[in-house]
Amino acid sequence: MADETEKLTENIEHHESKQAKWWGNLSPELKDYHDHEWGVPKHDDRELFELLSMETYQAGLNWRTVLQKRNAFNQAFYNYNVAKVAAMMPDDIDRLMQNPALIRNYRKLAATVTNAQAVIKVQQEFGSFDHYLWQFVDFKPIVNQPESPDAIPTQTELSVKLAADMKKRGFKFVGPVTIYSYLQGAGLIDDHLKGWHREQV
Repeated sequence: MADETEKLTENIEHHESKQAKWWGNLSPELKDYHDHEWGVPKHDDRELFELLSMETYQAGLNWRTVLQKRNAFNQAFYNYNVAKVAAMMPDDIDRLMQNPALIRNYRKLAATVTNAQAVIKVQQEFGSFDHYLWQFVDFKPIVNQPESPDAIPTQTELSVKLAADMKKRGFKFVGPVTIYSYLQGAGLIDDHLKGWHREQV
């Protein structure tokens, strides 16, 4: 049943992401995120874990909702201190489910704890979550410079490969569509449209 739910979430997210690729007339939260965070290479394990968690919350929803609740999630999950989140218990998730400032989806909240535990195992094996992720792109960003939003895929062979490996390592909510979006956000893949320059913002 859990696998079927994840597949359904992936399908919803697929259609959502098609609409989300046009970063034109955006809310202030989304514009700031696009101009200053999206596609910027991230190497700090805490930041990478936070973004992975945000992708989890976004599945089936939209980024504006997640960004509006970002501060509340930071407070709820100890500013995404991996060790502290990994030590959280079911009672803690039950408590968070009572917090109206969060996206109150038990599976997504519980996945944050499960993924923190998986990050720790990856850190033990590879030295850092950063090293584990960036090895999949030979430690340098893939810059695509798409001509239009329609030219941006929702998943690739890379995201399928990484998603499968992460699932094997115990990560939750890491389908290939989610992971492609994650790679974009973390800067491993730069899908800013051709002609867009960060220094202009």
